[in-house]
Amino acid sequence: MTKEFAVPPVDFSGGSTTGANFQQRRAPAPPFQPPRPSSASSSIPFMSFDAASAAASTPAGPFGGTIASSSSFGGGGGYASFEDEEPLLDELGIHPDQIWKKTRSILNPFRINKTVHKDSDLSGPIFLYLALCLFQLLAGKIQFGVILGWVVVSSIFLYIVFNMLAGRNGNLNLHTCTSLVGYSLLPVVMLSAVSLFVPQGAGPVRFVIAAAFVLWATRACSNLVVSLADGGEEHRGLISYACFLIYTLFSLLVIF
Repeated sequence: MTKEFAVPPVDFSGGSTTGANFQQRRAPAPPFQPPRPSSASSSIPFMSFDAASAAASTPAGPFGGTIASSSSFGGGGGYASFEDEEPLLDELGIHPDQIWKKTRSILNPFRINKTVHKDSDLSGPIFLYLALCLFQLLAGKIQFGVILGWVVVSSIFLYIVFNMLAGRNGNLNLHTCTSLVGYSLLPVVMLSAVSLFVPQGAGPVRFVIAAAFVLWATRACSNLVVSLADGGEEHRGLISYACFLIYTLFSLLVIF
């Protein structure tokens, strides 16, 4: 025998007690819910422009992409392409053609081109310094620090001697002295290369060859100092003596 149960009707209206209990059992709302913006541009304050119009104004590339204009890089003041940039050596202040002209002018001690040495630089002297250190290394002598120290001391010595002789008329700065001493080091570099093929037992021959190269370097350096600085013509002998002492010290490194 089946027993029937009486099920009361369910009222989903808000006025009934059951509906009120259902609304009370809902999950509570979070304490703060910011209002949803009406558009994507208003959510970010610094992106208030129209993205569609900006994309339409950008030219398309050959493969479907976009090409950035040159004004977007560097604010219009930079280079538009790599072809307009200067070579790396020029940006570093190294000019190989100028170094070659200055080095070639030292090869003839009787006719030195003084005009190419008006603009002093240190890239050529550094190259000659490294060449001298390399030839000394091939001879079994590690003298990188010694040669560098002597170049600095020699430049300061020539600068002090000349300015003491010229007095107020002296206009030779330390940078120019270092450049002239470095470029006039070319005969000593050649002496170091020649000494590799001279036997150690030929002492008098080595001294004669060294004296010839020292006189060469002395004449080149003294002529350049006298021609580029004011008031040096009347003190040519003393300037030549100072240059002779400088390059005699470098030749002693090569001989012994």
